[in-house]
Amino acid sequence: EISVLLPGNAKDNGFMEAGYRGYKRIAEELTTSVKCVYNVSATSNKEVLTKELRKLAQEGPKMIIAHGGQCNAPVATISKEFPSIKFVVIQGNVKSDNVSSYKVDQEQSAFLAGALAGYMTKTNKVGHISGAWPKPGLQARAAFYDGLMRANKKAKFYTHFTGNLDDNAINAKAAEGEIKAGVDVIYTMLNGGRFGVNDTIAATKGKVKEIGNVIDWTTISPIFIGSAVADSSVAIFNAAKDFREGNFKGNSISKIGLEDEAVVRLAISDQVPKKVARKVAKLQKDLLAGKVKINTEYTGMEFNPATGEFVDQDAKN
Repeated sequence: EISVLLPGNAKDNGFMEAGYRGYKRIAEELTTSVKCVYNVSATSNKEVLTKELRKLAQEGPKMIIAHGGQCNAPVATISKEFPSIKFVVIQGNVKSDNVSSYKVDQEQSAFLAGALAGYMTKTNKVGHISGAWPKPGLQARAAFYDGLMRANKKAKFYTHFTGNLDDNAINAKAAEGEIKAGVDVIYTMLNGGRFGVNDTIAATKGKVKEIGNVIDWTTISPIFIGSAVADSSVAIFNAAKDFREGNFKGNSISKIGLEDEAVVRLAISDQVPKKVARKVAKLQKDLLAGKVKINTEYTGMEFNPATGEFVDQDAKN
């Protein structure tokens, strides 16, 4: 009845694992007639994902839920070929008669994470490491930068995409390059590859701190001063629940944000001074009241950890 596609490792301690948790919850609470296909394409390859979706659609489920913004284009293609199937993209921005997107507003927690980094940096150099660059990842990076600038105009931003969310060695190298440049807070938007960064940061013996995402990393390691929690398992579950209850609507994009703290929040470690935590809380209040608008476009330079130089964004293409 329902098929879930996870383009990545279901046990990555990150975004894909959140998707897997959503699938498990559907199986436990809504219907046993659900299947999950994972470890498909950690590189977010459009052709591979389109092929995989077509294969799933040919099995004739009533609904297909694809996890991640990298599924936007593949779903746009396959939903036209199979108009009788309902499609959902989690963290997507596509919609049509048989397609909707369900999102958790990770830009909000990323924005607050940026502010935290801005308040906590001592060197005024803040890093960001991610793997792939689907639209939601780019928007969350921009939101983080916006929060950083709001908290600390003097901060310099060292942002880098390694091209791989899961490779520990590649991401550790990026962290080494940023630390060498003087960065003392790094925001990681990674899946399995985060552990390479964690080890690199742990080796600095407290000189460098990390801010995580998706889950609350502050409960896992003392290197984390915060984590931009955005639990997409809830979006997957909600999509299936709406469908089961006959409330699924095509042509819509539904969003859960900071108003639901169980889903989206900035987790802050006890190491963070109370004064800083209060500043972040004030910013959150202003955000919820609509007094602060997040900029989700970053037009600045990117950092190349291998050379220590700043380059134009298109250098990675």
